[in-house]
Parts: sequence; structure tokens; C-alpha cells
Amino acid sequence: MFDVGFSEIVVIAVVALIVIGPERLPKVARTLGHMFGRLQRYVNEVKADINREMELDELRKLQAEVHSAARDIEQSVTSAAHEVETGVRSVEAQLNDAAATKETEAPAATTPKPASASEQPRQAALPGFDPQ
Repeated sequence: MFDVGFSEIVVIAVVALIVIGPERLPKVARTLGHMFGRLQRYVNEVKADINREMELDELRKLQAEVHSAARDIEQSVTSAAHEVETGVRSVEAQLNDAAATKETEAPAATTPKPASASEQPRQAALPGFDPQ
């Protein structure tokens, strides 16, 4: 920040010793050290706040990207589901049409054949079974 060499610091110290005096110089130096420390802490806090804000902005951008990607995926899944539903409905309609045409082409009504005695189940053979 400032380009201050050792020789310049010595000149400043000599001038301070002459102007302030040897009795008050240690107290002034201590006070300046405390102020310089506070200034450094303040500058570091400001830097940290700026870095946090930058990271927060980056996180907000990332969040927006993730939300947009999620919306895109949701839309593609919804459209795919809609296409599948449309396909299923069209196949169902075709099957219904095919069944309807088979019913109109088939003979009117066929009577079922009566079952012969050998094909009828033997219910009386079961112990404890009363068909009535």
C-alpha cells in the first residue's frame, strides 16, 4: 500500500521523539498501535464481508441454475408422460375399435353347449358336502 523503507521509519521516529517528547512517546506509540490494530481488524472484516457477499451471489446464481435445470427436467418428464399417456389412449382406442369390429363380425349369439355328465364336477363325492 505505502512504500515506506527503514530509513523513512527512522526519520519519522526521530521527528516524533523531538515533537512529542520522551515522556509521552511510549503512550502515543501504544495508542497508535491500538488504532492501527483496530484499523486492520476493520479492513479485514470489510474484506470478509465482501467475500461473503461474493460467495452468496455465486450461490444464488448456482441456485437459480439448479432451479432452472429442475424446471427443465420437470417439463421434459411431464411432456414424456403426456406422450406416453397419449400413446396408451390411442392404443386403447385401437383395441376398443378392434373389439367392436370383432363383435359385429362374429355370429350373433352362440349358445353354450351343455356339459356332459362326465364333465360335471363330482360334488357328491366330497364327504360332508350337501349340494342343496
